[in-house]
Amino acid sequence: MKFAHLRAEGQTTPRLAVVVGEAALFLDEVMPEAPRDLQDLIERGPQGLDAVREVVDANGHIGAELTPVAELRHSSAVLRPAQVLAIGANYAAHASELKLRSETAMTVFSLWPNSLTAHGATTTWPGDLATQVDYEAELGVIIGRPARAVHTRDALDYVWGYTVVNDITARDIQFSEAQWSRCKSFDGFTPTGPVVVTADEIADPQDLWLTTNLDGHILQDASTNEMVRPVADIIAYLSRSATIPPGTLISTGSPGGAGYSRNPQVFLRDGSTVTVTIEGIGSLTTHCRVL
Repeated sequence: MKFAHLRAEGQTTPRLAVVVGEAALFLDEVMPEAPRDLQDLIERGPQGLDAVREVVDANGHIGAELTPVAELRHSSAVLRPAQVLAIGANYAAHASELKLRSETAMTVFSLWPNSLTAHGATTTWPGDLATQVDYEAELGVIIGRPARAVHTRDALDYVWGYTVVNDITARDIQFSEAQWSRCKSFDGFTPTGPVVVTADEIADPQDLWLTTNLDGHILQDASTNEMVRPVADIIAYLSRSATIPPGTLISTGSPGGAGYSRNPQVFLRDGSTVTVTIEGIGSLTTHCRVL
């Protein structure tokens, strides 16, 4: 199943919907005590998802009225996550092009929740603060139940779903500070979406193709099988030191092709449009505005 937070033009509060093809079924229209957002649904556990499946199947049989997604606006595919974690230098090509070391231990940092934004949204930043703003296509992993001391062989059982992430980064700030959270956590620097796909629809998270299209040019083109540390290893590693709570979003790193490493360098600029696509999930588009 595919889930999205959607709203009609003029509405400010997003509503959780199941996306069926190019249309949306709003759960609060067909389900008593419907989950108010994805986090609520995840916290209800497997029974909550089963209840949604039953409602969707029933409404499919009776021909429930769906709303074309094209008539709606997206909010972040992930709302109120327990936390947002990111893995750095997780593709050898990306680590090499940025002259970063792939350490023996994982490079882990947090993304601030204010950075979350939607498919189709406009991300803005002050031009006097950051001039080297870059794109990063990443697979987002959403944890479905508390994960503590998880073995690698069992780690994917803890995944609730997957989404597309663009880990936008102010490179000039990244390379002037000892930590990476601030340079990646400007308002709107973590677009997610357009949907979250439940884990059962992704047979192998290490067999997905990622692309980044910036203003009509393909600048990243790679497979998740190029990860230095696969999704299962990431979950197992993080769970050794602390419980990963349900709803946690993990951004798993970006492949090669970053704008910073190109000659000449390519950065997001005022008026840019960048689209990150991951097969089996969808395409996430962000518009850019420099203030």
